[in-house]
Amino acid sequence: MGRIYNSCYFLTIRDRAIENEKCFFIIKAVDDKGWKKEGSINERKKNTISIYYICSYAHIGMCKWYTKDRGGKIRAEDNRRKCSCSIKPITAKQLMIIHIWQRVMPMFIRTVIIQIRQMKYYRLIFIRKLMFLMKKVNPNASPAVFFDTYGHAVVPFQGGLAIRDINADETQTEGYFSPAKHDGGGYVIQSSYSFVDESNRLVCPTSNNHVLMLKATDDAGNVLPEFEKVLDIDIKAAAEEITGKTLDQNLLSVVFDYEGNLWFATGGFRIYPERKQQGAMGYISRAAIDAILKGEHVDLKESTFVYELEPGEGAENGIASSKEGAVILTNQNCYLLNAKDGVQVQWCTPYESVGAKDSKEGDETTGGGLAWGGGCSPSLTSKLVMFTDNQDPVNLLALDMKTGEIVASMPVIDELPKNMQVSVENSAMVYDNGEGTVSTIVCNWFGAGSAKLADADNDSSIQTYENIYDVNWLKKGNKMVVPGVERVDTIKTKDGYEMKSIWCRNDIHDTSMMKLSTATGYIYGYVQDLESGMWQFIMLDFETGETVFTMDVSDKPGYNNMAIGMYAGNSGNTLYCPTGYLELLRLQDRFVYLPEMPYRKVDLDKAKRNVLTQEEFTEAGGKGNVAGWLNTITVENVHPNTTVAIRMKGIAGKADTFTLYAYDKENKLKEVPAELWHIQEEDGTLPDKLTEDTLYEVHVMVEDGGEFDLSDTEKEIKIAVILGNK
Repeated sequence: MGRIYNSCYFLTIRDRAIENEKCFFIIKAVDDKGWKKEGSINERKKNTISIYYICSYAHIGMCKWYTKDRGGKIRAEDNRRKCSCSIKPITAKQLMIIHIWQRVMPMFIRTVIIQIRQMKYYRLIFIRKLMFLMKKVNPNASPAVFFDTYGHAVVPFQGGLAIRDINADETQTEGYFSPAKHDGGGYVIQSSYSFVDESNRLVCPTSNNHVLMLKATDDAGNVLPEFEKVLDIDIKAAAEEITGKTLDQNLLSVVFDYEGNLWFATGGFRIYPERKQQGAMGYISRAAIDAILKGEHVDLKESTFVYELEPGEGAENGIASSKEGAVILTNQNCYLLNAKDGVQVQWCTPYESVGAKDSKEGDETTGGGLAWGGGCSPSLTSKLVMFTDNQDPVNLLALDMKTGEIVASMPVIDELPKNMQVSVENSAMVYDNGEGTVSTIVCNWFGAGSAKLADADNDSSIQTYENIYDVNWLKKGNKMVVPGVERVDTIKTKDGYEMKSIWCRNDIHDTSMMKLSTATGYIYGYVQDLESGMWQFIMLDFETGETVFTMDVSDKPGYNNMAIGMYAGNSGNTLYCPTGYLELLRLQDRFVYLPEMPYRKVDLDKAKRNVLTQEEFTEAGGKGNVAGWLNTITVENVHPNTTVAIRMKGIAGKADTFTLYAYDKENKLKEVPAELWHIQEEDGTLPDKLTEDTLYEVHVMVEDGGEFDLSDTEKEIKIAVILGNK
């Protein structure tokens, strides 16, 4: 599979002048076609001004920052900053994340669309994240988002869920379900653990211990203005009837296994063993769910299967699902469970914990960790289960998927000063290179958890900011969080497994759940520069852990990411970062432009980069091997014949061995005639040989209304093109 990469250049200009100075800037850029662009602005700001300019041709000419002091004297300094990070692709095998807050379902994230078709009851699509254009949208930004297979964004709304257009300047609600409006109220949907099933139904645990299924679209994918509730099961009541016991713990999380059984676990973000709360795990059979969806009566007592936990044991995180079964981490044990006419415990592996961690007198922090136990939802490879315990120091554990045996372990983030505690609450990001090495990224989270979690009457299953997060962290930012990010590799040897620390950063305070792009070889995060107070996007080199790029966003306290993570859109060109409910930040890569009309920007919301598998490529009519991404682009107000330029990296070999294919209106791939397209370098050179680390441009001429124009609208073209290699 070929890979496409793109680059972009940034200017970040910061006012380092004294407070109350009047500042203005002039920015000039000259692209490779000679187009000059400049602008100016007058701005008065207390401490810092950041201006972002993206040259669509990736050639920065000149940028100067002018500051007028109180005496009226103008001083200028060249603050040009150019990001031209080399692309370091890593083989895309398996990357798994389950978020502590935005815990949707087991997520396999790769540079290619995962073949979810193998998983009958899962339909999640995540695409590589290569992005750079910042766009602020939606002052009522959602803290959690997931996507259905039609590309609709599902977000929390009025205590329920909605499908909203999050790319609009003003977010539009297309359809929704509100418990208060549609179901009598008295509860809210726990969006953190909601997900989309194979039929685009929304599966939602609720605060009153029910699980709902909501029909959000019709069979054609059109959004229903008001979602239809098609299933409503009181899981806790069913479990209590079966066990004959009162469950002191509330419903925490649900997930489907590979057979479509719906697993559930009770608990909270902090379960104290000494409080002897009764908890349970179990599942509702797929047959029962299908019968309910058909309108048939179902005896839940006969179709719900429960495994009683010892009083004081409960889940503190989400459930992971694999072909082997459901993996659940409680505050004391890790389980692999199967659905075989009841809950079958394949293995149960205990682990150690020193218990809940909170700030001590004299600490700079006021919060603590979330969990009494591990805090980290289990992340899976095909052979291993990965999670952290909660000892001092914290250990990363690798368990054999089939046996539950601990095959490797080592302390993580253990080089901090003695007064700094460690709690890993965001699930470890796990990358399996398919060649015997599993890389795990763990982040310290200590300080962000609310001190109220220690209260005896606290219900830690309630998923609200006030209940979960430290109020001072929300107000003051990441200086209230202890630093620490580490990469640990678990390596298969002839004698078993061994762990090795690759790099550790004790200067990064991260709670946003970093994302790895195997396409670029970089880790993307959202942090705060404690010296300047600026919230910023950050790029780390996966191999070395070094910071290769930062981009300031804001110094406002409200731009705290709230530990809810960043998330990828389904276009292949969007990465979203919420800042509570303040704003939603969107990053995109301007990978397409019009060389004949460089002043006209292509709408990036209508530009996608998706994976076309080799099988799909061949079936549609392509010959040879797939050599890039499927680029789908819509351009408006065009001439009868328009040239579109697509930037890409990761293609190598002789130029004459490549063929460009385009979809026609019959959804078949047809070879684009050689006279209508070519590959060139940025300066216009036509190369004979291509190298992976060079940025190329594929230029293709499309006739409005012609064979490869997929749009029926006049003066609008839509193309879907992909490279093949003979």
